[in-house]
Amino acid sequence: MTIKPLIILPDPLLRQVSTPFEHVDAELQKLADDMLETMYEAPGIGLAAIQIGVPRRLLVIDVSKEGEDKCPLVFINPEIIKSSDERSVYEEGCLSIPDYYAEVERPASVTVKSLDRDGKEQLTEADGLLATCLQHEIDHLNGILFIDHISRLKREMVIKRFTKAARAKAL
Repeated sequence: MTIKPLIILPDPLLRQVSTPFEHVDAELQKLADDMLETMYEAPGIGLAAIQIGVPRRLLVIDVSKEGEDKCPLVFINPEIIKSSDERSVYEEGCLSIPDYYAEVERPASVTVKSLDRDGKEQLTEADGLLATCLQHEIDHLNGILFIDHISRLKREMVIKRFTKAARAKAL
């Protein structure tokens, strides 16, 4: 397994819409394993393939708490097919927007249709942190960042800060 470099805001790749996989093979499974290793190393609880520069519809999640056994989840071609009217608010962060956190309101529960790492269709009913994480990562696959869910003023400030940091790093 290989730890991959993360794509950081303002990289335009983060705004790209990811394409679905046609079939599940050993290469896709290795990508999922690399993503899990990258996510754990970061450390984070979710990672979309686009965040490591691969614009494909794949994400990995592990919302197990510290001290619990790891519970890695793989979602290939995930799609939200149902979301609740009830809302919940979580403070979100993102490996592609390091050290920035903001409260985001999303549906409290979702049902996601996807393929597992063996290519079998799976339905995942999620609430709480897992529901928030699934929505956050599926947004990535659609070129949407969690900062798109906060006020325009705050979003512009974050983008400006990361653009300035990227420019300084490039010098």
